[in-house]
Amino acid sequence: MNQPENQLQPQIQVRDLSKTFRVPVRPEGLRAALKSLARPSYNDVEAVQDINFTIESGEMVGLIGPNGAGKTTTLKMLSGLLYPSRGEARVAGFIPWERKPDYLRRISMVMGNKSQMLWDIPPMDSFRVLGEIYAVPPGELRSTLDELIALLSMEELLTKPVRNLSLGERMKCELAASLLYRPAVLFLDEPTLGLDVSMQLRLRRFLADYNRRSGVTVLLTSHYMADVMALCPRVILIHQGRLMYDGELNGLAQRLAPFKLLRVTLHQEGANGGPEMPGGVEITEQEGNRLTLRVPREEAPMLTAKVLQTLSVADLTVEDPPIEAVIDKIYTEAAL
Repeated sequence: MNQPENQLQPQIQVRDLSKTFRVPVRPEGLRAALKSLARPSYNDVEAVQDINFTIESGEMVGLIGPNGAGKTTTLKMLSGLLYPSRGEARVAGFIPWERKPDYLRRISMVMGNKSQMLWDIPPMDSFRVLGEIYAVPPGELRSTLDELIALLSMEELLTKPVRNLSLGERMKCELAASLLYRPAVLFLDEPTLGLDVSMQLRLRRFLADYNRRSGVTVLLTSHYMADVMALCPRVILIHQGRLMYDGELNGLAQRLAPFKLLRVTLHQEGANGGPEMPGGVEITEQEGNRLTLRVPREEAPMLTAKVLQTLSVADLTVEDPPIEAVIDKIYTEAAL
């Protein structure tokens, strides 16, 4: 029998989790199509293949990968919306696909392209309905709402019909609705999808602040690397249904880009063809007196010192390569 989670146990445990979809094959042509009615044929599509990971209480983890990698399928299995083809998972001490009421009170899921708000009534009415569904005591509901309304700055939205709200305003309400009963685990599937840059930034700040306040465990998928970089020190990368990396976000750059970038501003522009560089230093970009140099990661301190000795440097910064470039390399090569 399932028991509520032990605080000493990981909040999410996944072992050899897999999902195979049986997809009908529809041949071209009328004769072939009619034949398939009597003798249909199918292809098996492995959406998720034997993935393993654990997530501790209070962690914020990014689940990343290209379109069709299996991210949403994984979230749907962990939230209990899909049965796996094989493997095991426990979330907050429960087997997700059993969908027990106690489990559903422990988790919440926000999907950027789905809505749980009733279109024709104000958000406050939906909040009250959800409070009844999840049996939240009135006093607790009021205090939780007050906290969320303040954190999300949504006082003016509460009495407007949802259909009159902007996409960003609706997403604020979706987050509030998902947190009314203070779930222990929050699944976020593209929560900033379609939002402008300003609203994305506000929602990231809210999620980071709420995680610090409540200790909620968050598993986030997003195509916006800015979401992942701002919120998730750890990432789980899946590609074609397989887990390719599980670790610190910065560790991806260290494994796949064994170099550092030096952003250098010179006191004056160099001669035609660019200034002469110390051995091991490569100029990758040059615009006026601004240079971008690439140096081997292990030799970065020594070569940085040589650059300072060799050139008339007005300013210099040392950076890791952009994480977007690292992720793109993974997607392109499909290997680590």
